[in-house]
Amino acid sequence: MLGLPLTFTAPLVLTALAALPAIWLLLRITPPQPKRIDFPPLKILADLRPDRETPARTPWWLLLLRLLLAAILIIAAAGPIWNPLAEGASRSPLLLIVDNGFAAAHDWRERMNIASERIEAAAREGRVVTVLATAAEPAAVQPSNPAAALERLRSFKPLPHLPNRQRHLDSIGRFLNDTPDAEIVWISDSVAGVDGQGFIDGLARMAQGRRITVLKADRAPTIALAGVEIATGQPRVRIVRAEPNGRDTGTVRALDLKNLPLADARFAFSPNATETTAGFDVPTEVRNTIARFEILGESSAGAVSLLDESGKRRRVGLIFGGTSDQAQPLLSPLYYIERALAPYGEIRMGRGAVADAVNQLIDEQVSILVLADVGGLDPESLGRVTAFVERGGLLLRFAGSRLAAGNDDLVPVRLRRGGRNLGGTLSWDTPKTFAPFTRESPFFGLSVPEEIGIRRQILAEPDGDLPSKTWAALVDGTPIVTADKRGDGLIVLFHVTADTTWSNLPLSGLFVDMLRRITALAGASHEMSAETRGAQTQTVAPRLILDGYGVFTSPPANARAVTRDYAERANGEHPPGFYGPVDASLVVNTLIPGDRLAALNFTPLKAHEVPLTGAQTIDLRAPFFTLALILLLADTLASLWLGGHLAILSGRLRRAGTGVALVLAAFLIAGSSAPLRAQGSDPSAPREDIAPALVTRLAYVITGDAQVDATSKAGLAGLTQVIGQRTALQPGEPIGIDPARDEMAFYPLIYWPIVASRPVPSETAARRLDAFMKGGGTVIFDTRDAFNNRPDGVVSAEGQYLRRMLATLDIPELEPVPLDHVLTKTFYILDSFPGRYATGQTWIEALPPLPEGEAVRPARSGDGVSPVLITSNDLAAAWAVGQRGEYLYPIVGGNQQRQREMAYRGGINIVMYALTGNYKADQVHVPALLERIGQ
Repeated sequence: MLGLPLTFTAPLVLTALAALPAIWLLLRITPPQPKRIDFPPLKILADLRPDRETPARTPWWLLLLRLLLAAILIIAAAGPIWNPLAEGASRSPLLLIVDNGFAAAHDWRERMNIASERIEAAAREGRVVTVLATAAEPAAVQPSNPAAALERLRSFKPLPHLPNRQRHLDSIGRFLNDTPDAEIVWISDSVAGVDGQGFIDGLARMAQGRRITVLKADRAPTIALAGVEIATGQPRVRIVRAEPNGRDTGTVRALDLKNLPLADARFAFSPNATETTAGFDVPTEVRNTIARFEILGESSAGAVSLLDESGKRRRVGLIFGGTSDQAQPLLSPLYYIERALAPYGEIRMGRGAVADAVNQLIDEQVSILVLADVGGLDPESLGRVTAFVERGGLLLRFAGSRLAAGNDDLVPVRLRRGGRNLGGTLSWDTPKTFAPFTRESPFFGLSVPEEIGIRRQILAEPDGDLPSKTWAALVDGTPIVTADKRGDGLIVLFHVTADTTWSNLPLSGLFVDMLRRITALAGASHEMSAETRGAQTQTVAPRLILDGYGVFTSPPANARAVTRDYAERANGEHPPGFYGPVDASLVVNTLIPGDRLAALNFTPLKAHEVPLTGAQTIDLRAPFFTLALILLLADTLASLWLGGHLAILSGRLRRAGTGVALVLAAFLIAGSSAPLRAQGSDPSAPREDIAPALVTRLAYVITGDAQVDATSKAGLAGLTQVIGQRTALQPGEPIGIDPARDEMAFYPLIYWPIVASRPVPSETAARRLDAFMKGGGTVIFDTRDAFNNRPDGVVSAEGQYLRRMLATLDIPELEPVPLDHVLTKTFYILDSFPGRYATGQTWIEALPPLPEGEAVRPARSGDGVSPVLITSNDLAAAWAVGQRGEYLYPIVGGNQQRQREMAYRGGINIVMYALTGNYKADQVHVPALLERIGQ
């Protein structure tokens, strides 16, 4: 139906409306249902009348209701659609312009639906259609039939860059000249592209007198990231929008290369503000794994900002070879280096002598080691620094009197002893300045201030490789900065000091820029250092590209390589993403630092602006069918009322109401009786399944052997009593558990006596036991076979059983309990852990070896509690007591009273170790421990 907002998908169905008069006649002659009269004969005779009556016709209001119902069903079957886009009949060609930059990705589905509806409406009107995507490459605008235009529209997708709409003006102009009566419809994202207002101004000149419709949101909803500030201690991302749009708060998430979230930061726009920032307070290790920032809930390439190696914050270690009286502000070389590198790295100062500082900083895993006026290193320090460089570290050295007097092999070139004075009282030369940086230098592109003067330098011995190792030189050609690759690392040498004694370079901005570029090389593939020397000629191909929705994908066919110094925003040929190899990536982002989004001004077009959300078609079939259903229910109720059935039904309901009320009352009484009975029970009584969690207690595994289980229970009961008497811990009664059935997480320590005659635990029990040990629990496996151990080394039946049981578990490497283990000092100072027997060995998780050259510590432990203790001394039998407190089993060998006491002390140490971990290894306790053991 042309010219009307209401259209039909099946208009031929409306011809059924012609049958309404026949339906009206049929309903009019249909008599109502017979009147119902009760049976009593006298009542019938009293109601009889002698006059002849004709049947009454259907009431007019019921007839009208049924005709309306039939008409609504016919209209619903015709598929009514409210199409506000159909504002008038037209046969003129349609030019449909669709913005498909990243700003359109936010609501791309809605935009495509509206564009499809426009094309379908044009198809119903018999118009030709031309579609154009503003972010795509310019192409000839040719009219086509609606089917072809719809197929082309479906090939459109959001592109990950700002559009340059002005490039399409030529092709649009030719189209408008060929079709003067064309109508223009622009589905706009309201965000200015690379050309700003150029497209609107040009279109306004070419389309004068033509009808232009702009479909857009009331406020541009786009929010984007425009750069990451990495010069501060913590990264800060910049969030921009084209205009205030009600989306005033949000969250930016940092992710790594595996797309795993690392940190979140909230942001908020001030009223009427179009940009804000969000900061991340994360450790350096976490910051250096960040590869991507994204705005949560904003699925567009503009909401993503990528980071490469240049965005990582390096840990820099500084060492000064001078004396303490030289380490003063404005005097120490480290003063200038620290302030130059602080914005780009995490500074760590070396403490103590050079050797101690080297060991300290390398142990702190610095990425860059800076040696300022450090001469020769001792062999141990030289070896550590050499290994640091060969593993990929960056060694940055500065000259000085000590380096001039003697140096080691950790320099990029051979140096002459002494130094070269320029412009001194005993020299005939003037201070020299830097020569322009060559294309092969990482410093290429930096400008050299005229005031820089070098008064002294360390000269390099002439060598055939010297030119290739020179990054900066003086105007006379002598090297001033040299570098060499060693292993996977890099050595860089400034042939001047880092303070102002030899030059004024540290006082210039060039010094900061040079150190910044050197810092960017740390941690990267140092083959890249050669590539960066030709940054304007060296190209890197796209490796991983963002699509318009901000999702990584393979590079498209039209993506081209970029040079190493590329710092522009993304475009059609250079989409955003990672370029180059993984270990030397370069990123291209949709927006760069300093970019802003601007809202388009559509006033010059004098266009008819239609809200994007309000320009959607509405399918009216559901409302019409719902209305028909309501009318059908009304007709049914009216028929029941006219036939007298409603009165009969209401009477039956009243009679049934009493029975329903009685049933409901019975249910209410039954439901309320249960709480009343529950109130009569003890509310303080804990549930059986949570009782073990309410108090700390020891547990033992029920083996199925009655004698062994009774010994285990009595042994843990005796140990519990001793612990309560001698320590501040008051454990509950020990509990026997079945590993395959019971929850073990409630218990810090489980005692498991080995019985060779019992079946090996099931896989379920083994998995639960492994989970218990991985969760921090400790299990004592007691084979109880120390008395039966044979001198020929043959493993007992209990030992073989334990090996089979542990074969499926993730058991760490074990060792006999060392004398300096924290287990021997958690409560008592012990040297063994006897039980009923004293000849067995006690095994525990092996500790890492002491660092080379370190003396034995008073107490040593790993990072956690050992999940396994294995003994053969039958501990439970030594701890076991009867109901009257008597010992149940005799001690085998030695002084029984002392051995039993040592067994209790060992048990207390084990329990304290399981509860407190390695805190006794803290150096705070060293003096007290040394005093107690008499050392």
